[in-house]
Amino acid sequence: MIEARHLRVLRAVAATGSFSAAARELGCTQPAVSQQMKALEQSAGTPLLVRTGREMRLTEAGEALVRHATGILAGLTAAKEEVAAIAGLRAGRVRLVSFPSGSSTLVPGALAAMRAAHPGTRVSLVEAEPPRSVEMLREGDCEIALAFRYPDVRGADPAAAAEWDDLVVRPVLTDRLIGVVPEGHRLAGAERIGIAELEKEPWIAGCPRCRRHLVEVCENAGFTPRIDFATDDYPAVFGLVGAGLGVAVMPELALETVRPKGTRTVLVEPLVQREIVALTLPDLARVPAVGAMLDRLADAARR
Repeated sequence: MIEARHLRVLRAVAATGSFSAAARELGCTQPAVSQQMKALEQSAGTPLLVRTGREMRLTEAGEALVRHATGILAGLTAAKEEVAAIAGLRAGRVRLVSFPSGSSTLVPGALAAMRAAHPGTRVSLVEAEPPRSVEMLREGDCEIALAFRYPDVRGADPAAAAEWDDLVVRPVLTDRLIGVVPEGHRLAGAERIGIAELEKEPWIAGCPRCRRHLVEVCENAGFTPRIDFATDDYPAVFGLVGAGLGVAVMPELALETVRPKGTRTVLVEPLVQREIVALTLPDLARVPAVGAMLDRLADAARR
């Protein structure tokens, strides 16, 4: 019989490449990892790992088992939580991963509402930008990922449209991007500008996904932006713009929690928006605590 605890160990070994690193990640001893892997190979009836010096490499059977492990573990979590809810225990856990501007705006109200309605449910929060947050969801490290994506400007990337096809997608908000220029900039007094008017400016860009989309939008407008600085810290972006070091486009959501000292905001054409959603796995969507948290995130965007 293949046990869930053995699958968790196998996944950790596959991710870290060694028994010792897997033991550190799981908070146990190396002999314990070795024993559980031996038991799993006996259950499977075939080797799952090939030992090459200090590293471990998956066999074909090991790769197949790791590939199925996420779905199996998610299904077990869903079963455990749903049974607990049906039994009336009114307990549970929701691990939420969010990108920073969502953590500071949408998440606090949602968490407060969740705690008020379901005080027995524990909700934890860590931050990660997509696509890493979505990877964490698929790897079983969280139940909900608050994420975003931009439209495919060039219309040439079929993978972009299918990015979340295997997930449950709860729309939360459409967030437009706003231009940010230094206070003394020649366009600081404008209400609305075309992005091509910033062609010769140095740029401050955000996270890798935001940076890639910025380049696509600018190239679609006929120029390639000169990106001098890149940071996913929004106060840092405003600080760099306020010091006259460049211009930027920022999510409107980020403006709610940052004081743009020394900067001016302007509307940018063409309109650039990002889609903010709450994601979960299909099995987890049936867990009452996860469903309640999804509802609270959607409600937070409407207030």
